[in-house]
Amino acid sequence: MKKVMMGNHALSYGAMLSRAQVISAYPITPQTQVVELLSEMCSDGTLNAQFIKVESEHSAMASCIGASVAGARTFTATSSQGLALMHEMLHWAGGGRHPIVMGNVNRSMAPGWSIWADQNDSLSQRDTGWMQFYCASNQEVVDTVIQAFKVAEALMIPAMVILDAFALSHTYEVVDVPDQGLVDKYLPPFKPAIKLTPADPRAFGGLTGAEHYMELRYKLETDMEKAPALIEETGREFGKIFGRDLGLVDPYRCDDADFIFVTSGTAGFTARVAVDELRKSGVKAGNLRIKVFRPFPFERVREVLGKVKKAAVVDRNCSYGAGGIFYQEVKSAIYGRPGMPPLIGYIAGLGGRDITTDSFKEIAADAMAKDRAEEEIVWIGVKK
Repeated sequence: MKKVMMGNHALSYGAMLSRAQVISAYPITPQTQVVELLSEMCSDGTLNAQFIKVESEHSAMASCIGASVAGARTFTATSSQGLALMHEMLHWAGGGRHPIVMGNVNRSMAPGWSIWADQNDSLSQRDTGWMQFYCASNQEVVDTVIQAFKVAEALMIPAMVILDAFALSHTYEVVDVPDQGLVDKYLPPFKPAIKLTPADPRAFGGLTGAEHYMELRYKLETDMEKAPALIEETGREFGKIFGRDLGLVDPYRCDDADFIFVTSGTAGFTARVAVDELRKSGVKAGNLRIKVFRPFPFERVREVLGKVKKAAVVDRNCSYGAGGIFYQEVKSAIYGRPGMPPLIGYIAGLGGRDITTDSFKEIAADAMAKDRAEEEIVWIGVKK
């Protein structure tokens, strides 16, 4: 079935098709329509799930954790300040190995008070033990929610499915809604080996001394390291069933490129248009869109960058005092390895400012005029 839907509703359909059993909801712009539609689905019987209305985002995640401990497939959604309010509970979900899936609509952090897009909200949570999937289309949102549940439940690690405010959340596109029977074949019911039940009493999240704590974190890290291969494997399986592969990265015209952009989110699709226009002018450009940020796709990034002469990382975020976050990660991936190109970091599009094809052409011209990075941050589009 093909349906015209906004990105927020793509999250809702992803949760519905995944047969989420518990939805915990608190509204915040620009994600409110996600949980609104899910409440309607629960009310009219489209989705057989418990819908929990809570008083804050902190409580929303606490409810998801409780439901997950009891063995339920759980989903919620949030954005920006709401995600920040969840921060404590994100650690409880990640460290507690609860495979919750959450939609996060990327919205700038206040102040200044903003409802527009950049990635600092989700990237601020990168060390909480959650996988992070960055989407560039409404189709990818629906598909990725389903895949995220499959990977999360296999590894017992929670996952965020992330999309840009308004550029996707409130933009309507034609989406191929996967058949429910085929989704059920791809994503079986959640049946955890250990859960909270009177029939088999267990304790969860108890006090842990130094003799055990480090091993718990070691196991989380080693299981997170299994995620890249599993994401690629489940992505290929999804492709066989639905015709759309879901992987770690999305390279575009990179095989013969001399220069590439490294992007994420909707900016990655704008970059494709810029690449095509640069090619017409004689520049052998390409674009590497990073779809999965946690775990970071080290091998795939090295594989692509090892073939080019120069790369520009375009960040829609800033770690103040250190620069663009994707830039830092890509640098760490290629540092000290032979055959890697000079890497230059750019920041653009904060607070919802447009990143246009002209922005990418400006970046390309600046990068190609330099032998190497001359500063940690090159700002694009700042009104000085």
